[in-house]
Amino acid sequence: MNPDTDLLAETPDIGGAYPRLSDEQLELLSRNGEERPVRRGDVLVAEGQRDRDFLVVLSGKVAVIEGYGAPKARSVRVHGPRRFLDELGLLTGQPSFVSMVAQEPCRILAVPVRRLHALVQEEPDLGDLILRSFLSRRELLIGGITGIKIVGSRFSPDTRRLRELAARNRVPHTWIDLEEDPGAEELLRRLSIGPNDTPVVIWRDKVWRNPSNAELARVAGLRRSGPDEVRCDVVVVGAGPAGLAAAVYGASEGLSTIVLDAVATGGQAATSSRIENYLGFPAGISGAELADRAVVQAKKFGADLSVPVKAVRLRWHDSDQVVHLDDGTQLRTRTVVIATGARYRKLDVPRLAEFEGTSVYYAATFMEAIFCERQPVSIVGGGNSAGQATVFLARHAAQVRLIILHDDLSRDMSRYLVDQIERLPNVGVLRHTEITDLIGDDGQLQALGVHDTRTGERQEIPTTVLFTFIGAQPCTDWLASSVALDQRGYVLTGPQVRTDAPQPVMLETSRPGVLAVGDVRSGSIKRVASAVGEGSMAVRLIHDHLAKFGPAIDRERSNP
Repeated sequence: MNPDTDLLAETPDIGGAYPRLSDEQLELLSRNGEERPVRRGDVLVAEGQRDRDFLVVLSGKVAVIEGYGAPKARSVRVHGPRRFLDELGLLTGQPSFVSMVAQEPCRILAVPVRRLHALVQEEPDLGDLILRSFLSRRELLIGGITGIKIVGSRFSPDTRRLRELAARNRVPHTWIDLEEDPGAEELLRRLSIGPNDTPVVIWRDKVWRNPSNAELARVAGLRRSGPDEVRCDVVVVGAGPAGLAAAVYGASEGLSTIVLDAVATGGQAATSSRIENYLGFPAGISGAELADRAVVQAKKFGADLSVPVKAVRLRWHDSDQVVHLDDGTQLRTRTVVIATGARYRKLDVPRLAEFEGTSVYYAATFMEAIFCERQPVSIVGGGNSAGQATVFLARHAAQVRLIILHDDLSRDMSRYLVDQIERLPNVGVLRHTEITDLIGDDGQLQALGVHDTRTGERQEIPTTVLFTFIGAQPCTDWLASSVALDQRGYVLTGPQVRTDAPQPVMLETSRPGVLAVGDVRSGSIKRVASAVGEGSMAVRLIHDHLAKFGPAIDRERSNP
């Protein structure tokens, strides 16, 4: 079938991903856009196009095509009258990963994205419909198209790095494994690429040899180039729940807001397959969807988000803070919100580095689940993250063993997770157990050496994939001596450090105008809801600080 010429049937609606607009919704959109006649074969949106309008099909049919114009082009969706086109990337500023081509003469309604943002604030029901549809379409797109190709060995740390960046940022991509895919070697030969040049990234007609994270981020539209020095009201360092909450509330209240993260939006929460105890979501919500919704909200209000961008130093000049980034950019800002969170500690066992990235992981997402299919898997940790990973991976692995040092699973884990784990037939809990050895060859784990801390008994447990969710290390290396830290490296705030202040501000660090929120703050409650609360509270305190230095900065002059 030729997607350039053959007429295809309209794609049925899948779980609300492709709704039809009502007469009232069409009328609202028509007042904010313009109708355009298009001919058969006209390209409405080209693959790789970043700036585009929100398009509604009024009559005729439009095909969504991957690789349009190439020999292996294929139609992945077809939309008819009253349906709108595109997916989440339209709202987040990413390029289109597909082309949209008129199958027959059509009438199209084009609404500029800025007007769409204003309209959905006035008409929240329409906004909810579009957002739910776009979130579903992104999920379908990730599993339904090739997207960006990453070609590399599963044993290569750089392959792992690129795959993690794409997966954590929900970028449609396909991994071609050099060891397992029979067509990988022929593909590299055709491109005149030797094994030493891998991993490579391929999209459209371009090839990048072992690109940096920043290069891949620019390809995927996650990061834009800007001036070397930028000024704003607030820089939020870290885009987990606390940082995204600060971004949403700050931008919605008129503050020029820049948000950075070294890996991806959503933080550790985004790696949770389902958060079931978050207020307002009785059926639960995945961490990735929660992050995507927050990103759309923040961008709607004008926040500037950029990943992966790493803050390397915090300095100050007069009353301003200066955040230095890993690409040499300097962000001069009146206030800083530190929301860099914490990372899981590493196991203190021999040969750990040998297996990291190939058999040992610190997040349990669909990317890692690929390696767990019908395999024996072990998880070490007794908190909610370990519990969520256990429930999720049990759907993929042949057997899952959850390893804890104590004997009470409910001591650090929510009851709803304990109940689920106890009902899973392929999950076993090893209590008062400690890992002593990693056993395997050529970077592939085969078993764990463990011992019972109560009886001293030792045994080997078959394990090809190990997940660790133990303790936490705050991500504060970049702060050095900029703000006061506690003995474990967490940021001290409020009465803990501002003993000279008559009324110390609870979230403020030892540096006026610099606040800390979420898991990175000493004494914080390690829960998504409390992190969101602290992020929103920080904005009120930022306003109090800015009141001492005049009005907020004009966004039009400050944003890159």
